[in-house]
Amino acid sequence: MGKLIVLIGCAKKKCLFKSVAEEIYISPLFRLSLKYARKLKPDAIFILSAKYGLITLRDEIKSYNITLNKMPAVRRKAWSLKIIGQLAIDFDLQKDHFIILAGTRYREFLLPYIASFEIPLHGLPIGKQIQFLKQEVEDD
Repeated sequence: MGKLIVLIGCAKKKCLFKSVAEEIYISPLFRLSLKYARKLKPDAIFILSAKYGLITLRDEIKSYNITLNKMPAVRRKAWSLKIIGQLAIDFDLQKDHFIILAGTRYREFLLPYIASFEIPLHGLPIGKQIQFLKQEVEDD
């Protein structure tokens, strides 16, 4: 079996000052997604940033106000190809397993390139996503 990689979507709610990525996103959904990701003990956790692309939890970034949700499909495709290129440097997109905690617009053009993946929050509205994640992280 290959490596386990978790991809977390960035969040609209951010602190306003430059910070490491894991601290800049302050929405409840992001915070719970990160706790859940850590509980899985993956080989790697990355954030899918609309502005910066694929970033690590320790990358220092500035706050921004860009989202893929309003971006045209052609730009989302280009963004996704950039992400796939970044992932392919260190991971095997055919053998490694990806858990994706990100909305449809953040994952739709990634999925054709990744052979093994799970989307645990698929089809759930935000409130149900938070409820699911709370249950998962509190079940210790």
